[in-house]
Amino acid sequence: MDTKLNLFVVLTLVSIQFLSTFPKAAISNVHIVYMGEKENEDPTVTKMFHSKMLSDLLGSKEAAKSSMLYSYKHGFSGFAARLTDSQAKEIEAFPGVVQVIPNQVHKFHTTRSWDFMGLNDHSTTNLLTKSNMGEGIIIGVIDSGVWPESESFNDRGMNLIPSHWKGICQEGQLFNSSNCNKKLIGARWFVKGILDQNQTPINISNGKDILSARDSSGHGTHTASIAAGNFVVNANYEGLAAGLARGGAPRAHLAVYKVCWSFGHGGCTDADLLKAFDKAIQDGVDILSVSIGLSIPLFSYADQRNSIAIGSFHATAKGITVACSAGNDGPTAMTVENTAPWIITVAATTIDRAFPTAITLGNNHTLWGQSVDTRMHNHGFTGITFSDRIALNDSDDSALGCKRGSLNATLAAGQIILCFSQSSTQNIFSAAISVAEAGGVGLIFAQYRSDGLESCHYIPCIKVDYEVGTQILSYIRKARYPIAKLGIPKTIIGKWVSPKVADFSGRGPSSISPIVLKPDIAAPGVDIIAAYIPFGAKKSSGFALLSGTSMSCPHIAGVTALIKSVHKNWSPAAIRSALVTTASQKGTDRSNIAEEGSTPKVADPFDIGGGVVNPNRAIDPGLIYDIETNDYVNFLCGTGFSSKSVSGLTQTKANCTKNRLNELNLNLPSITIPYLKRKVTVSRKVTNVGPVESIYKAVVEAPQGIKMKVEPQILRFNKTTQIVPFKVTFFTTGKVYGDYRFGSLIWRDPKHTVTIPISIRAIFV
Repeated sequence: MDTKLNLFVVLTLVSIQFLSTFPKAAISNVHIVYMGEKENEDPTVTKMFHSKMLSDLLGSKEAAKSSMLYSYKHGFSGFAARLTDSQAKEIEAFPGVVQVIPNQVHKFHTTRSWDFMGLNDHSTTNLLTKSNMGEGIIIGVIDSGVWPESESFNDRGMNLIPSHWKGICQEGQLFNSSNCNKKLIGARWFVKGILDQNQTPINISNGKDILSARDSSGHGTHTASIAAGNFVVNANYEGLAAGLARGGAPRAHLAVYKVCWSFGHGGCTDADLLKAFDKAIQDGVDILSVSIGLSIPLFSYADQRNSIAIGSFHATAKGITVACSAGNDGPTAMTVENTAPWIITVAATTIDRAFPTAITLGNNHTLWGQSVDTRMHNHGFTGITFSDRIALNDSDDSALGCKRGSLNATLAAGQIILCFSQSSTQNIFSAAISVAEAGGVGLIFAQYRSDGLESCHYIPCIKVDYEVGTQILSYIRKARYPIAKLGIPKTIIGKWVSPKVADFSGRGPSSISPIVLKPDIAAPGVDIIAAYIPFGAKKSSGFALLSGTSMSCPHIAGVTALIKSVHKNWSPAAIRSALVTTASQKGTDRSNIAEEGSTPKVADPFDIGGGVVNPNRAIDPGLIYDIETNDYVNFLCGTGFSSKSVSGLTQTKANCTKNRLNELNLNLPSITIPYLKRKVTVSRKVTNVGPVESIYKAVVEAPQGIKMKVEPQILRFNKTTQIVPFKVTFFTTGKVYGDYRFGSLIWRDPKHTVTIPISIRAIFV
């Protein structure tokens, strides 16, 4: 998983009866037979059709029953089955089959944040209060399950379960119907895809992986509680970040769909993901939070190997808003994931909370790092040395970064060790294991600028940047007997300029379709405290600090629940538009938001989309850029997909020859032109959701080297005119080529400022 806290799970393998029915000699793997939108509303009829098709292929009903893992019959049509390569090719030619694809594995994208975003539960005027804290909304979380006993999932103060809920509380190992309540109203688990992928059974004897919706990794528990956790007083992590914990929509209901597992190679397979989307659509969720993704290179939107894009399309078509994490492979450009235009893709930022930790040297000079390790301190001065001085082997430099087995235990014993990370892949946790194994009593880890803190558990660890690390090294080299004292971390709020874009957050432009701006929006995702599974010999407080776009995604899901509670008829595109056009580009000091890459700079739309979410403004955006399902269909035609491919995805009988939409004209709350040759005109339309009689004027901030012309420059709305189109023409001045330049288009009335980001790259003709 990609979250910054590494809690290793050691698994062993034993046999379970589920796999015994499948012969080991069979050379077959799970394939997904995708058939697009379902043609019959009766799921029983759809499943019978799937079984008949598989029976015709395999020769008998018994063989079909043994082969099939899942029938997708609610949100869309298709099934997952064990097939040989030749069988997969044969069934792909059957009528109605869009594509047959092999099952793949996806990965995770791993209190104060809500107050930081302006959603203080004591206020009577903010979105949290206006929405009654998300009451009546159901958030579905597709992840690693849930720890139902967590206080974040208590149902104190919760209203009755909404009448549109059709789901269940699926029983399993260490999980029964009593684990659900008015907060956690549903739970399902899907394991067939990962079982077949690993070709090995799950160990169910030691509780390290659990055959039910119960979470064994902590990731799903954390994300679910961020989105909609109930109020928990005195929440903290090892005494840090103490306060009142709650999710973004504390009165919203939760339904969890476990698709991610730890055993074998771990992960979340396409087959299980698609079944989770299918069931969530059937169950009646209003919002889906999905902190999972594929790695680069990405598959196209209509490619059935992109199961999140496919599942989210069908969810969006049913009015379900889907938020996904942007991925954790930043700060390199073109690393953003989950880029389909119907998904809200979420980047990660810091908040204004830090955990400064003092390092006092023997010369009485105090330097500062950050840490979340509050235990195992000796509170006094002890010897300190540089790892390279105690290398076990002088012929290589592995000791510099404190790689395991690189330190001389005789020289390391009883010492604080200063280590220097030599690459972005080295981490403080593995260095701490190395130091602890060598007998060291503390670690100071100097590394590249990076966001997110990890607990080392074994010894106290402090993270510093290279500047501070070099100052400590200079002292060690000068002192005859260097000593140091490591302080206890403190929680400090409001003293750091924030937010900043996290270094790990996936960056745009989209590598698969740069015309679609991704990410859409940014939200807190660094050192977020939320519910977690109990761990450790003494068990934990039930909370953990994790970092990743996995954490920023459920923040947006929570805000979306609040908006949906107020504007029940808004489409997923309308909600996305409200978030993007009202987002903030300024930090707490009113300067431009920065991004924490290798060289910090002002954040641009490829870092934060429209900006950092501003929930209290999003509830009243004034204008929205709305999109209907058919617009997405025509957009796909415009990007070059065939009628057959698009029809297969949507089952709308798309005619891409007749209904091809210029892909630049999809009504997104952004404009991105990757290849501007002299001049291009882009169309948009806005819907008034503010006062009926409204007048908006255009304010243009053109990218450098680009001229912009907006027609009309004034938009007038009244009782009969609530949707108004406009056009923006871009001209290159011929002076700037090669790199993207950024600007914005703002529609403004006396109350509202409706901003969309603009990204242009001019090229030579």
